[in-house]
Amino acid sequence: MPHLSNAVLWSIPAFVLLTVVEMASYRFHPDDDAEGYTAKDAATSVTMGLGSLVFDLVWKIPIVAIYAAIYELTPLRVPVLWWTLPLMLLAQDFFYYWSHRGHHVIRILWACHVVHHSSRNFNFTTALRQPWTTWTVWPFYVPMIALGVHPAAVAFCSSVNLVYQFWIHTERIGTLPRPIEFVFNTPSHHRVHHASQGGYLDRNFGGILIVWDRLFGSFVPEIERPVYGLTKNIDTYNPLRVATHEYAAIARDIAAARGWRERAGRVFRGPGWQPGPVPEGGSATETGPATETGPATEPGSPPEAGPREPVGESVR
Repeated sequence: MPHLSNAVLWSIPAFVLLTVVEMASYRFHPDDDAEGYTAKDAATSVTMGLGSLVFDLVWKIPIVAIYAAIYELTPLRVPVLWWTLPLMLLAQDFFYYWSHRGHHVIRILWACHVVHHSSRNFNFTTALRQPWTTWTVWPFYVPMIALGVHPAAVAFCSSVNLVYQFWIHTERIGTLPRPIEFVFNTPSHHRVHHASQGGYLDRNFGGILIVWDRLFGSFVPEIERPVYGLTKNIDTYNPLRVATHEYAAIARDIAAARGWRERAGRVFRGPGWQPGPVPEGGSATETGPATETGPATEPGSPPEAGPREPVGESVR
């Protein structure tokens, strides 16, 4: 097994340099329509990024053990060669799409991923705003391990995917040539993903490629200027609250639930899910969408005007 380093660690100097350049661009060429930088928000994003490096080491211990066990049990082996590595990157990007999509439509997974969407700014420091509870991600890559891809190769591909996504967190780049916009995830596509408008919610999940969204009906082009953040913002720069606020909301909802069916819904249904009223002498009925806090729009349709508020505790 060839040594494959962590692409994120090698890219930190580039992250710092690009962030400084972007900050300077707002200083010398301000854009009244762009969110730009605010000191507290940027500091929180950087803190979340540094914290994620520490917590990822903790979560890595059991995850590596599980991956190693699966790898030893499968008779399949995929060697790391010049022609297999691009295929591994393609496979990892495919499973990343489903992981990312799952982390938007299942509330307990959203509790992890909501951290990345909690900033009302959209700049290179937003890319660093990473969760501290990434233990929810590993099951999505089990098929790669079972097919004989070495866990170290999966980790390397994941780090390449994460590095790629750094540069798409910016408002300083408009739209790129159409062939690039058609195939790859770009700043324009990712601005949509971070927006809180109704028609932009739960769209454009791709990591490196946007073709998965086009294939599976989750693509929406950037039409109107995005409004960043959550449908109900948390108004805090405390890193611990940023990391855990949705878990706390789930705990409150479970404590107030009227039965086990509602408790399960509060955990495993969508972030905007609400139980229906309890009929006299009966159990709660289910109402509301499973994945969004309002009617879903058809893929490719224009976004609705204005952000939507959530129905209950959960924020999108």
